[in-house]
Amino acid sequence: MGKVKDKCGPLARRPDNSAFKQQRLPAWSPMLTANTVLPFFYFMALLCMFLGVWLLLTVQDTQELKLDYTDAGTCITCFEMRKNLSKAADTCKCTLEFQIEETFKGDVFFYYGLQNFHQNLRRYMDSRDDGQMVGRKNKLKNPSTYCTPFETNQDGLPIAPCGAVANSIFNDSFTLHYLGTSGSVVPLLRTGISWYTDKNIKYRNPANGSMPLAQVFEGTAQPPYWHKPVYELDTHSPNNNGFINDDLIVWMREAAFPNFKKLYGVLHRGDKTFTKGLPAGNYRLNVSYNFPVQYFRGRKEVVLTTLTWFGGQNHFLPVAYLVTSCLILLVAVVLTVVWFKFGKNERKMQE
Repeated sequence: MGKVKDKCGPLARRPDNSAFKQQRLPAWSPMLTANTVLPFFYFMALLCMFLGVWLLLTVQDTQELKLDYTDAGTCITCFEMRKNLSKAADTCKCTLEFQIEETFKGDVFFYYGLQNFHQNLRRYMDSRDDGQMVGRKNKLKNPSTYCTPFETNQDGLPIAPCGAVANSIFNDSFTLHYLGTSGSVVPLLRTGISWYTDKNIKYRNPANGSMPLAQVFEGTAQPPYWHKPVYELDTHSPNNNGFINDDLIVWMREAAFPNFKKLYGVLHRGDKTFTKGLPAGNYRLNVSYNFPVQYFRGRKEVVLTTLTWFGGQNHFLPVAYLVTSCLILLVAVVLTVVWFKFGKNERKMQE
């Protein structure tokens, strides 16, 4: 009788005698020599330098104007007024005049900026209810406990939208006047400034059928620091009211750094004065000054800028490429000197 295979012994765990399982497959291992490594270093240095110079020239094509209005011009009165909490609900308006020396050609984007405002704090970022913002009716009047202490008001009514993020929305408003020959108001498109996925997927109003939006939000309260309820954010446009208001959506996308800017509007180039962009000349900025910054030692600014395919006037990436190029080039030179001094001598000794 033939021998029976031992399927339970120590040989049962031995891998099959194949090239793959016995690691006998052909392999290729590169031999790193000076003749192959040094050209690679020089090539990478030149490539990074080319990209850095190219991006730097691209960034220089953008035009940008930053205007800090925290306590500038007549806004100093509003700045002092906002220090008093008892006057938080009082309206305050101020003006600021400035000059644009060169025409901003093409599309011009109007941003508001904040400094030293930390939207990236975890407790702050968690203080919201995404289920409520997506329009779930069961969440509208039963917000998440993550929103505490902005979950309900003093009367026990649920807050919509709840949470610290929505409660701290930036509520300054602006009107820009061109003081040139036309003396007209600069037209800004205030809709279509949010991300498509946010506007159409992430934020939805509760299903209302034919009911007015005010009736849908009946039984809820506005956030404590708001001057009006959510269903009155834009009464002129049903597609920009309630939870799908562009200003609210832009604010609810938290910034990663304490100094940031968010889009407020885009120049409408339908007017013949602004067909080619924002003309050079004198301008006046009218500000409805509501957002206090004294409590976190912050600053407020408006930013007028043009954009390229690369984005705004951001020098970080071009400078990073140039610095990387210099470092790689330095390493390449050092390795070349070491190879000429020691590598060749060692090869001669071997010969």
